[in-house]
Formats: sequence, structure tokens, C-alpha cells
Amino acid sequence: MNSPTNSPMNSPVNSSMNKVKELPGEAIVAAAQAPSIKNSFLAYVQRVRGGDMGALPAVLGLVVLCVVFAAARPSFVTAINFANLFTQGAAITLIAMGLVFVLLLGEIDLSAGFASGVCAAVLAVTLTGAGLPWYVCVPAAVLTGVIIGTVLGTLVAKVGIPSFVVTLAAFLAFQGLVLVLVDEGTNISIRDSVVVAIANRNLAPWLGWVLYAVCVGVFAGVQLRRAGNRARRGLVADPLSLIAFRVGLLALFAGLAVFALNLERSRNPALVSLTGVPIVVPLILALLIAWTLVLRRTAFGRHLYAVGGNTEAARRAGIPVDRIKISAFVICSAMAAVGGIVAASRASSVDPNTGGSSVLLYAVGAAVIGGTSLFGGKGRVLDAVLGGAVVAVIENGMGLMGYGSSVKYLVTGSVLLLAAGVDALARKRAAAAGLR
Repeated sequence: MNSPTNSPMNSPVNSSMNKVKELPGEAIVAAAQAPSIKNSFLAYVQRVRGGDMGALPAVLGLVVLCVVFAAARPSFVTAINFANLFTQGAAITLIAMGLVFVLLLGEIDLSAGFASGVCAAVLAVTLTGAGLPWYVCVPAAVLTGVIIGTVLGTLVAKVGIPSFVVTLAAFLAFQGLVLVLVDEGTNISIRDSVVVAIANRNLAPWLGWVLYAVCVGVFAGVQLRRAGNRARRGLVADPLSLIAFRVGLLALFAGLAVFALNLERSRNPALVSLTGVPIVVPLILALLIAWTLVLRRTAFGRHLYAVGGNTEAARRAGIPVDRIKISAFVICSAMAAVGGIVAASRASSVDPNTGGSSVLLYAVGAAVIGGTSLFGGKGRVLDAVLGGAVVAVIENGMGLMGYGSSVKYLVTGSVLLLAAGVDALARKRAAAAGLR
């Protein structure tokens, strides 16, 4: 008979995995006996089995959609269409990034779409009507978003009106405000070269590679620094092999993306050349990095998750709940303003439909599809980017296949329902496993 120390049931790997089943959150990683790619993979599998799926459904969905559309329409994988995906989904993605902060609280902002329209209208009126320079008009539009968010957040946090009611009222009111700003339906053209360039111009090819090198280098540095800090504190750190795998994966896919975007996309290069990474891409990357740092590296971010997880417990712990809620709505509306500016840049104009139609639904759908929970306490800014990519791929691919808006709405709605269902089931599984 095997001794206890040599028994398969008491082997180091099985002992580690037994601990994995008992520990929640980050402790799962710490349960691995030694840092290795194998143990990290096993810990990740256990997290998924326990209900912590993260962005896995969005990533798998994105891959499946791209394969299906590429097989059905080869034009889907052309360089010009690849660049169109970035500009097509940029405004939705930016608005969704702001919505993540509100959703983390378990709240909702139904006015984000038309708030972006109001801010875009302010931009257009000050640029075209008042003749002010872009460096005055752009901050004015963002400041408008900040004011909107402050009012909404105050009504929710201080007055106690449910966010659904407050933002639904704002949704209706902002439609009227957009009409007032654009003079009851006038289409205001935007001709400022700087504003138009945001969504319609590209970086020089060499700048794209510089951006690529900086992003890969920063990501590698952050991974190594994190591993070093954990090792100095006596915690289990990611092995160098796993870090190298992550950095290599990023370098591969980012390099392919930059290469594709640097290809000539113009049908008549002799007349006009069309190469390079769209300018809106580094804008999204900068905001993604900034807001990720806010959520992961600041007291505000930790408090936001705490309030979303259990508001009363957070209040008793001394967290300024009202201030956190107001700040989340301010960030949401400010990001809606940025999304409105990008939308106005792409269309080179603002009209009463700016920020309307399906903008809000797509933005909320992007955040939820990416992995942010509607129940609060779970989500990342990266979720909005992944979900925005899924929404853009659906809309773009359906358009290439000749389907109308009816089919696009049906498919997007089905994907959103599926994502919400996966989130609900994951939470139940996590609760059953004792991870929540």
C-alpha cells in the first residue's frame, strides 16, 4: 500500500487542486504549489468552472463571428474593412467604457446615448456657430458631460431617485435639448480639420510601429513589475514563461494588426494614399489604460467595486458611498461626451439623431457582452472594448452580407440576451461554489 506522502490522492498537484476548489478569487492562483504555466492554466480552469468566466465568452464569440463572416464574405478580412471596424465601433466603445463605471454600482444610465448627442451638439454649435477654436470647443463638450453626470449622480445618490427613473427622464429631456441646440432639426456641418481628423485620419505608418513598440514594452514592464512586487512580498508570482507567453501573444496579434492597417487601402493611391493606424485607436488605448489604472490601482476603484458588491457594507466600512456614485455618473457622462465627439468627427456633422437610435442599446450591450455584470461589482473597462468589438463585427458583417437593420437588431439582441444569461448563470454557479 502506498504511503500517504506518495499516494496519488495526496500528490502535490492534487493537493493544490483540492485547495483551489476551496479558495475564492485571487487565492485560487496562490493555491498552485509552484508558479508554472500548467498550474496557472489549472487555476484558470477552476475559476471558469466556479463561475468566474471573465471575458472568455466575449473572446470566443468574437472569434466565431470573425470566422463565420470571413467565410461568408472574404471582403470582411480586407485591410480597408479591418480599419472600418475600428472607426465604426469607436463611439459605441467609448460610451460603453463610461457605462462600465455605473454598471459596477448595479445602476444604469439610460441617458448616455443622448447625453453624447447633447455634448456633440455643444461641440458643433461652438465650433460652427460661435467660431471658437477646437481646443476650446472640445473641453466645453466634455465639461457639458461632466455637468450632466453631476446632476444625474446627485439626483440618484443624494435625493434617492432610482437611476432608472432619473436617466429615463434625462433620456427624454436630452432629445428635446438636442433639437434646441441644432435649431429644431438643422444639420450642422463640422469642418475643423483637427476634430474631423479624430475619426477620419490615420497615423503615419512609422508612428503605428512606434505605438506598437510602446504598447508591447509597457505591457511587458507592467507584467514584470507586478511579478517582482509579488515575489518581494512573498506571494506566488506569475512565472517568467507565462509572462513571456502573454507578451508574445500581444506582440503577435498587435503586430499583425499594425501590419494590416499599414497596407494601402485606397482604391486610387495615385490620387490619395490611405495607410496607417486610425487616430481614434491610440485615443481608445490611452483611455483604456487610464481608466484601468483608476479601477485597479486607486482607492476610488476599490471603493467602486465595494459599493457595487454590497452598498450597506461599504457604507458601514466608512466608504463615502454618495460621492462614489456621483463620481461614477460623472465619468459615465464625460465618456459619453468623448463618444459624441468621435461620432460627430466620423460624420463631420451633428443632427437630431446624433446619439439617438440604437446608440444607447449598443453601448449597454457592448459593456454587458464584454463581461460586465448588470448586478454590479464585476467588470473591467476592457470588457467595453471587447464588447464594442463584438457589436462592431456584427453590424459590419451583417452589412456586408446584405442584411437589413431588422436582422442586425435581432442578432445583436440575441447576443446581448445570451451574454446576460451567461452572467446570471455564472453568478449562480459562483454562489453555489462559495466564491461569492
